[in-house]
Amino acid sequence: MTAAPGPSRPAAVAFDVVETLIALEPLGERFEKVGLPAHSVREFFPRTLLYGVGLNVTGDYVPFPVAAAAAVRTIARHSLTPDQVDYVVSGMRELPAHPDVEPAMRVLNEAGIRVTCLTNGAPEVVEAFLARNGLDPLVEKVMTTSELQSWKPPAKVYLHAASELKLPPERVCLVACHAWDCHGAKRAGLMAGWVARAEGGYDEIFAPADVRGDDLVAVARGLAELPSSD
Repeated sequence: MTAAPGPSRPAAVAFDVVETLIALEPLGERFEKVGLPAHSVREFFPRTLLYGVGLNVTGDYVPFPVAAAAAVRTIARHSLTPDQVDYVVSGMRELPAHPDVEPAMRVLNEAGIRVTCLTNGAPEVVEAFLARNGLDPLVEKVMTTSELQSWKPPAKVYLHAASELKLPPERVCLVACHAWDCHGAKRAGLMAGWVARAEGGYDEIFAPADVRGDDLVAVARGLAELPSSD
């Protein structure tokens, strides 16, 4: 009996952005300045996702900043002024990259793997983040779910990314710190790379990622070391 072939090296990687590339922890300072505990940041992103994805399920769409503002209002039990809410949300424009992001992208560049981003976030925020952190020379393209008026994880989002890259889905690898995002990519026919930064372990309810690592450099090296399909 011949064993089923394993995954091949992808032609392109599409990085998830928020939490995978962007460090959210510094946003806790802004929560404190409007009178909320710094640990509110741990509820902020999951609730933003809940609102964005939840509205999508009902056939509606809101951009990331709108869902984020609603999340802040709910966390504060609607006790903040509009200016205070805007102050917290606008902090997304100043957040740093995790220290493993640049070296991971360089590993992929050196292996000849195209580097892109696929995010629910606002395109102008993502582009500013890349420029501010000196990452824009390493990234070929930023793709956002706003182009489809749909948040991840419906299959059409991942397939749109593959189409934009002019590659078959199986030649594109989503890299994320969220197992549900990796699951969505796998179900759409893409590869997936998972970094343990946010979840610590990859739960068995999700389709297995092709490569896993404790940091992005380990994931990038794992992808670069896969056999070529050419």
